[in-house]
Amino acid sequence: MVLASPVSRPIKSLKCDGDLISLVALDDNPAQWNNVVLTIETNPHQKTCAGYSRRELLKIGSLGLGGLTLPTLLKAKAEPGGFVQDKAVVLLFLGGGPSHIETFNPNMGAPSPFRSMTGEVKTAIPGITLGGTFPRLARHVDKLAIVRSFHHNDSSHSTAVPYVLSGGDVFSGGIGTVYSRLRGTNHQVTGMPTTALLTAPDIGRFQNPKKRIVDGSQPHELGAVYAPFNPSGTGPVIDNMSLNVSHGRLDDRRHLLAQLDRFKKHADSHDAIDSLDRFRQQAFNVVLGSATEALDLSREDPRNVERYDTSMYRVGEKEVRSCTLGKQMLLARRVIEAGCGFVTVQNSGWDMHGGSGNNFMSLASGMEMLGRPLDKAVSAFLSDLDERGLRDKVLLVITGEFGRTPKVNKFAGRDHWANLSTLLLAGGGLKTGQIVGQSAPKNDVPHSDPVGVENLMATIMHLLLDIGRLRLARGIPRQLLTPLEEHRPISSVLP
Repeated sequence: MVLASPVSRPIKSLKCDGDLISLVALDDNPAQWNNVVLTIETNPHQKTCAGYSRRELLKIGSLGLGGLTLPTLLKAKAEPGGFVQDKAVVLLFLGGGPSHIETFNPNMGAPSPFRSMTGEVKTAIPGITLGGTFPRLARHVDKLAIVRSFHHNDSSHSTAVPYVLSGGDVFSGGIGTVYSRLRGTNHQVTGMPTTALLTAPDIGRFQNPKKRIVDGSQPHELGAVYAPFNPSGTGPVIDNMSLNVSHGRLDDRRHLLAQLDRFKKHADSHDAIDSLDRFRQQAFNVVLGSATEALDLSREDPRNVERYDTSMYRVGEKEVRSCTLGKQMLLARRVIEAGCGFVTVQNSGWDMHGGSGNNFMSLASGMEMLGRPLDKAVSAFLSDLDERGLRDKVLLVITGEFGRTPKVNKFAGRDHWANLSTLLLAGGGLKTGQIVGQSAPKNDVPHSDPVGVENLMATIMHLLLDIGRLRLARGIPRQLLTPLEEHRPISSVLP
């Protein structure tokens, strides 16, 4: 969204035109943009009817809130109705399809082509081992619930990514956006958006998997107002939260925003403006408060930043850059503490077919490149939650769009395989320190207690929401409530 406010003048009308909402001065002249004293743009990529892009509007205006969507300021249904639990979720999505064998089901008792190519790491709990690139994570086994029976039927990147990210309901959109629709689009006190998306910089062929995750996290039929807050955008994380005016000039903008009160009687029936007082307060809370502070890692203890740091790991092939996963996970913790309820962390490169050219990395080299920083970043995140008393509040989910073939191919890689996939749960007050379900001897299909994407979605939503109270709440769309009633959570992990 964009706020453009060239002047402070009495307001005459509020005009809605597609993705733009404009406040027009008393001397309204449709041909002259200088009469528009406040413009809110909900589609940052689309040119406006006047030919202005998002960047150009930011230059015109005096107050920019880069990356924030319309609901952050317009309180689109921000009253949770008593069914929201004091919980949060971080979904770490490994784009490309991580091997369930080399990650959390090494299966070392199987014949050579069907077991982990990176070996295994033993843990303190008998019978639970992890892939060989996860020695740090193995020390956190008491916090983990490893699901070895997670599966679905789609082995195509383009359709499997949105399928998993939506919990099986691609029309409603990503799980985080559904939660935003149910909880309210932003925190009532801090103004922090309910759902966020933390992406890595573009690196060579990793860009397409990143785009799939970004697209799969969108609200689709729910409407753009529920889109995740993506502070990374196309540039550095902090740049999109920079303030284009000095703090001294904000008093004048407060006066401008106060004039919105005059439009309560003019607002239409689309629930676009529920509380203009809240609008005003949230606007300034987000700009000056929680969001900006949460994204400023200079406020973090340097020792903790170092603990998370994965920049020493180089990721990519022809184009190689420092791994940012540690920074993303630290930011995830910080935005959760600031009031965000659902954070998706994007990490790509897991499409390890082996060979060369379009067949990408082998399992051995790929797991060294991506498994090691994953091990460090996730371990730091779990330790951090423990130390801050957040272990039972925050659930970490690690998954991807599908798993890999149980048999190693001739290129020392594995191909797409959705019949058994990667899923790890940690924290959130769930029952951990256990294996959920078993895979067949060749690690190709579930042997017991199969878990589908609908069960994962239901588990997340039962953690975040009191479903019984949600049923009694007014204004909940039936198409959102029905899946929560019909699909069962993973019972063995529920407290």
